[in-house]
Amino acid sequence: MSAVLEAVAAHAGALPQRSALSSAVRSWTYAELLEAVFDTADHLRAELGTTLRGRPVAVALDNGPAGVILDLALLQLGWTSLPLPAFFTEAQRAYAINDAGAGVLLSRAEGNEPAVTIAGERIQLEGLSTQATVLPAHTAKITYTSGSTGSPKGVCLSLQQLEAVAKSLVDVLGGDYAGRHLPLLPLSILLENVAGLYTTLIGGGEYRILASEALGLANPFKPDLGLLAAMIEQEEATSLILVPELLRALLMAMGFNGARFSKLNLVAVGGAKVAPQLLAKAQAYGLPVFEGYGLSECGSVVALNTPTTHKTGSVGRPLPHLTVTVSPEREIIVGPGPFLGYAGGAPCNGPVATGDLGWLDEEGFLRIDGRRSSTIINAFGRNIAPEWVESELTAQPEIRQALVFGEAKPTLGALIVPIMPDMDQALIAAAIDRANANLPGYAQVKHWRIRAPFDLAAGELTGNGRPRRQVLLQANQSLIDELT
Repeated sequence: MSAVLEAVAAHAGALPQRSALSSAVRSWTYAELLEAVFDTADHLRAELGTTLRGRPVAVALDNGPAGVILDLALLQLGWTSLPLPAFFTEAQRAYAINDAGAGVLLSRAEGNEPAVTIAGERIQLEGLSTQATVLPAHTAKITYTSGSTGSPKGVCLSLQQLEAVAKSLVDVLGGDYAGRHLPLLPLSILLENVAGLYTTLIGGGEYRILASEALGLANPFKPDLGLLAAMIEQEEATSLILVPELLRALLMAMGFNGARFSKLNLVAVGGAKVAPQLLAKAQAYGLPVFEGYGLSECGSVVALNTPTTHKTGSVGRPLPHLTVTVSPEREIIVGPGPFLGYAGGAPCNGPVATGDLGWLDEEGFLRIDGRRSSTIINAFGRNIAPEWVESELTAQPEIRQALVFGEAKPTLGALIVPIMPDMDQALIAAAIDRANANLPGYAQVKHWRIRAPFDLAAGELTGNGRPRRQVLLQANQSLIDELT
């Protein structure tokens, strides 16, 4: 049995009436959750056990209790799961299914097709005619990252690797923080799956999962700020996991609407660099925000600031099950063996070169400077991490998104997406001036142009909202040439 399910069983024995999982419709105690997981595993075995033949199970479900129970049932069965986020385009979904060699697709049943019922939701089992893909031994989950360039890779992780992250998070945070976790990110995102669901259940908390629409997140890249803020308070959430754009949205709600969150004691932020001003604003509002760092190849989390151990400007200390070193070229290396390899590729048996530049300070806190592959070298030979400059720009309330460029140029330029389409350019110029005041001269933005929001459907954003740099640079090359 997995460590997560062992913890569920232990909590069921010690506190059988404690709520483990809840939705807007009903709740499950730890004992009831365990029973639902085993029942679902039995149903899946009966339906698919003779035909699946070790192929991955693709899962395409919105946030809800059915997805939670299904995810845990696949752990119980020892079957490989392939979560498919709802924001994937049809092309991205088809690519992941074929690249992983999935044997069946589980999704919400819309008609009278054969289905199994999980948590009151009818789930369709659709057989797939893909070619089998060679996967590393012991692959429990495959997650597809929409990276900055090229086709996404299927990151293969073992159950041991996934649960090591969750157990380490419980160790460094402590059981006191296992209260009521409200997932705002899709459960199909590895960060929420591991650091949200698995960590909550191991720690003995309640996973309060609601449909995205109910939280104002039908379009996660354009949230309904008023509804989102109201639901966080109404649901009495004690913990959240956010990407920086969602943190900025909450801070806007707190600033404009006076929203406050009386029960929150832990807001973990990761997925992209967080501007220091954003963290300072959160602290001023009393929002308990703690920045972390991770990547899919390391099971989602590598390091995290915590309520008891944190340091401004860092992403926290590395989790205890990992070793983190820095190469002579300043690249962060994570060991001993955080993932199995990529779908269809060679096994990975050792440390991972992350592609991120950074350093460890004298107290063991990790600091991230930017991506090695995206570093800009200007005409004066200065190395500039564009993420650093972009974080200063997007810390300004007028700027929603930004992309900085200037390779081999004497000065930097930027594509700017304002928070409102018709914003006065004088306000944007003032925001850029404020950002520049926090930057040295060689890293200041001297040229800029307004453009439409970066488009996920056009491949301009990754799943967690980071700009896909090469796609955007290529699509805007003529404009960039004009500006520089």
